[in-house]
Amino acid sequence: MRSPRAETFTRVIDAVFACNGEFLAAGDALTEPVGLTAAQWQVLGFLEDGPATAAEVARRRGLRRQSVQETVNRLLRNGMLDRLPNPADARAPVLSLTRRARAALRQLGEAQVAWAEDVAAQVPQEDLETTLRTLQRLRGVVAQPRLR
Repeated sequence: MRSPRAETFTRVIDAVFACNGEFLAAGDALTEPVGLTAAQWQVLGFLEDGPATAAEVARRRGLRRQSVQETVNRLLRNGMLDRLPNPADARAPVLSLTRRARAALRQLGEAQVAWAEDVAAQVPQEDLETTLRTLQRLRGVVAQPRLR
């Protein structure tokens, strides 16, 4: 039998998964006018800070490398990314945004701000800040190696 704390934590996980699904659906709706998906937007958004490998994107976003690579391949085919040589590892090219990707991200940025303002207005600021701190803490705890 689970403790009340473990039960609550399990309910938190379920809520996070449900929210993630809703966030992805909202992201797909926001990105559809520029011909992208929410997953593609996540990859492009990471690369806004500068070129990186697919493995770096996956690690920093907490995603599976294989799914990021599939998304990267679609973005390469659609002219949103360029492959650059990687002096550290010839097998893992560095990915950078094309002008087309930067234009799509500018357009998406405006839509995302409007969406975020609308959603955030419906939740008290203190609750948002508490949720952010809690999720950051949980990610850190879950990411720690466990003794078995």
